[in-house]
Amino acid sequence: MNKIISLSFACVLGLHAAGAELGTIDVEEKVDTEVVKDVSGEDIKSADLGEALFKQSSTVSMVRRSGVANDIIVRGQKKDNINVTIDGMKIYGACPNRMDPPISHVLTNNVDYIELNDGPFSVEDFGVLSADVKIHTLKPSEETTGEFNLGFGSWGYKKGAFNVSGGGDKVRFLLSASAETSGQYEDGDGNDFVGQIQRNIDEGTAPAMAQFQPQYQDLDAYSKKTVMGKLFWEIADNQELRLSYTGNRSDDVLYPSSSMDAIYDDSDLFNIEYSAKDLGKYSKTLDLQIYQSTVEHPMSTIYRMAASDPTKEKTHKLDTKMQGAKIKNSFDVDNHTITAGIDYSLRNWDGRMYMNGTPGMRTIWDADTKDYGFFAKDNIKMNQFELDLGIRYDDTKITTADSTLQSNDYNELTGYVFGTYHADETTKYFAGVGKSSRVPDARELYIKMKGKTVGNPDLNNTINYEFDLGAEKKFENATLKGKVFYSTLKDFIAYNSSKTQNNFENVDATIWGFEISGTYVLSESFYVDFAASKQKGEKKHPLSGQTDKDLPEIPPFKFNAALNYQYDESLLLRAEVVAADKWVHFDYDNGEQELDAYAVLNLKGTKSINKNLEVTVGVDNVFDKTYALSNTYKDLTLLTGSGIEADTMLMNEPGRYIYTNIKYKF
Repeated sequence: MNKIISLSFACVLGLHAAGAELGTIDVEEKVDTEVVKDVSGEDIKSADLGEALFKQSSTVSMVRRSGVANDIIVRGQKKDNINVTIDGMKIYGACPNRMDPPISHVLTNNVDYIELNDGPFSVEDFGVLSADVKIHTLKPSEETTGEFNLGFGSWGYKKGAFNVSGGGDKVRFLLSASAETSGQYEDGDGNDFVGQIQRNIDEGTAPAMAQFQPQYQDLDAYSKKTVMGKLFWEIADNQELRLSYTGNRSDDVLYPSSSMDAIYDDSDLFNIEYSAKDLGKYSKTLDLQIYQSTVEHPMSTIYRMAASDPTKEKTHKLDTKMQGAKIKNSFDVDNHTITAGIDYSLRNWDGRMYMNGTPGMRTIWDADTKDYGFFAKDNIKMNQFELDLGIRYDDTKITTADSTLQSNDYNELTGYVFGTYHADETTKYFAGVGKSSRVPDARELYIKMKGKTVGNPDLNNTINYEFDLGAEKKFENATLKGKVFYSTLKDFIAYNSSKTQNNFENVDATIWGFEISGTYVLSESFYVDFAASKQKGEKKHPLSGQTDKDLPEIPPFKFNAALNYQYDESLLLRAEVVAADKWVHFDYDNGEQELDAYAVLNLKGTKSINKNLEVTVGVDNVFDKTYALSNTYKDLTLLTGSGIEADTMLMNEPGRYIYTNIKYKF
């Protein structure tokens, strides 16, 4: 039994299964793709998908901003340098300070599995620079099934969730909903959000006006509600129509290391998909998709001492709308599987400051990013060798209603070649070279803050030239996979804190790194899984007026390992270690700091009482360690002390966290 589990792990780079059931997933696992499986079943600790990915993949790091809605870094890249889609919908947040990153607009209880495609080896989506994160949500089933979840944890954490699915051969439906709330977590020193801010005020790394007002110091860290509905209709034996809606409602999300908190964060995702198979010789599969997402995000100082005089309350209201459409067609010719298509997307982004409700400066003024893309790819199978080719052309125009700032046009041809050699049934070698691109967003081009233009309307698009090389090996009781990469970034978009305005600028840079993962079966009941990764990034030359050549947001060496005990498929015990080296290479000129190394132990046990009832108990950070994993790059607006050399506030991770979840399936 455990040998089967071990071999299934071999297909997945860095997969860390946390439960006995891996789930049935309709996805072709490839050597250049890491698949995180059964997310809704295993990551029941919280709604935060960013934290779940951080724990399960060594290539993913996390940017801690709050108790929820945390951002991710993949291979030393963040923001628009990685592409995030939810069921094929390209998603953006509204906050320029990354309080609502794209990955935060879907919750763990709605996610089936996630594909992490590292590198420039994807042409179906716009703006895949250094990684492509494809999130796949739960699908309706023919038979009536469902489950209820109740979760409880430290610091007043409570969650209730359910989903029900069913229908028949022709029509299937799914309905999922959840509600979740948590108090302010405490770090290993026992400081909640208020305590962390006060410590930094005492140390001179945060202003006194950033503290919560006395009447708000006991506020919960956040509350979240979500609902997802899907309807799949089999129009004919070879045709299917899929309709889905996801609504997320977050209230009073506290961001202690920033000067503002989110009053609410609401998103609505609408998706229509049509698929037809075997329409003719040159149409094996035809897919059409139309989607729209909207996000509203007002953040305010209302809970802070800065607004103790109500006439000085500041609110930054932002909203964004993303509309997209795609059509693609696949067919086979001899040993070729060819896919070609076109896609269109239009993103609008608008933001304005308010003082005590009175409209003030426009920060992002009705900015539109419109893209037309054309793509084609070919998969060629030749005995033991498999070759993937892809090409894409984008025509992008970015405009703003601010007549003082220029419009921008970008055109780019990108593509890749990726080959896999199957030496035998247990050994694969693979290598790829590719070029990808992403355009600046409206914040980087146009945003205005405190009366000055922080954006730079003269930015070029960033281009990534990358080479990957790796191997995968299966043994009788073990698997091992390794990969190295080297990336040359032309016109990387960096933040220059030394400038008084137009703080974003282009600079050439390089990133290299390696990743290794594997599994080992110790006995009939015990097996181990592990993964490690390392990246190093450097600018070709320092930014204007600076001396530091280190690229920002490049996490140090990270290691994940777990010992699993499985008994009779009804009990699974897991002890995992998540560790990272200290930050030695960091962008000091732009606010990053040296962070200490850390290693935390997490324990988890899942017991199936019967075929319907399952109980999970876990303890994260068993030894209550105080540590920080997110650095303080000034691209984000974080709390900083007075004075030129003042440090920025670090956000500590949660201390010892005890949780339990009760799941009833029918």
